[in-house]
Amino acid sequence: MTDTPATWKPSRIRELELHLTTRDERILEDLERFRLLTSGQLQRLHFGVDPLGPHASQLGAVRATNRVLTRVEKLGVIARVSRRIGGPHHGSSATIWQLAPAGERFLRARRGDPDRRKFGNPGAVFISHTLAIAEVAVGALEQSRLGGYEVLELETEPTCWRTLQSGGAALTLKPDLLLVTADADTETHSFCEIDLGTEHLPAIRRKCDVYQRAFRDGSEERARGLFPAVVWIVPDEKRAAALHAGITADKGLDPDLFTVVTRDAALATLAPYEPSTTTTSPQ
Repeated sequence: MTDTPATWKPSRIRELELHLTTRDERILEDLERFRLLTSGQLQRLHFGVDPLGPHASQLGAVRATNRVLTRVEKLGVIARVSRRIGGPHHGSSATIWQLAPAGERFLRARRGDPDRRKFGNPGAVFISHTLAIAEVAVGALEQSRLGGYEVLELETEPTCWRTLQSGGAALTLKPDLLLVTADADTETHSFCEIDLGTEHLPAIRRKCDVYQRAFRDGSEERARGLFPAVVWIVPDEKRAAALHAGITADKGLDPDLFTVVTRDAALATLAPYEPSTTTTSPQ
């Protein structure tokens, strides 16, 4: 029998609807959106520490996260990735999760989507890069919940990709992340490129050239009224200096189109707003 939402829904979907809470479904949606998340990232997204809430301490939040993820795993809708990050001393927060095929089918059936997603065993480079992208997004969402700004748009791959025409040929722009934040007065639009320090500078410049062609094409500006800043997020100052020098040295690139920041300084660029004194936490 063909695996479609229509054929899968009558039995399994009703069973999962009975056992999955609203928060469980949000966890599935985040795993679908980000592809991979650690237990620690899921805790920050869904089990925020709040002295007046259900998770009054970090330890309580971690325990609740582990308890819920274990329960949802037993339902067969999420799965642990066999690889771990950071070695054995990082504990359960370093456990990596992905959507299981049953979880993907559940979400597809809920929205009537016939397109199946292929599952495989992710490699080390893919895991590192995917989690680094997620970390930028989780950090922005987490900080926004403390007040001071909103996350208006957060698009991951491949939703944030753009197709344009350049020289009569189709060209695809593939950002790692599109992030739009705003306070009461301003908005900040950013195409994010998460660099692990392993890409050679010629490849960096080639990707910058695609961004510059996209900027000159004008379709993104016509759609949203501006072209987002291109923000390269790198591991450290040494790598930042190397990328900045490489981009500036390329006479074919406009360096004003690109910003290079370290991971520690990324949020100040992506959400450059004054912090709020009001604090809230995710439910």
